[in-house]
Amino acid sequence: MKEITRINHVGLRVRDLSISRKFYQSLGFEFIAGPIGPEPVAVVEHDSGVNINLVLNVDDNAFEKNILMDDDAKHTGFTHIALEITDTLAVENRLNELGIAITERVEFEGAKFFFIRDPDGNVIEFHKPV
Repeated sequence: MKEITRINHVGLRVRDLSISRKFYQSLGFEFIAGPIGPEPVAVVEHDSGVNINLVLNVDDNAFEKNILMDDDAKHTGFTHIALEITDTLAVENRLNELGIAITERVEFEGAKFFFIRDPDGNVIEFHKPV
């Protein structure tokens, strides 16, 4: 469909708004609103236009690990969000300052990318294209 122009937002289910808000703000996202709506959600947005809805409806007895990434069975679904970056070293240094561990590194044909986890195990990729 030619009417689709871009991704509007990504929804991530999280357990604790205060912990997730602090984490995403440390990555440069600004808290916009929330909790709002029937789910409810809180909205954070980066100056680049990336918008994340933090969905606050986790069941108390929910599976403790990221079933899409940490379970041996490969389930269908979105596995991660990829954020394009301009400077790999600067991002790595900032993550190190924040005490956020890089969980995986990949490089091929000139592209470099690496992954972190948010406090709920949601996977975030930082991607430096060729």
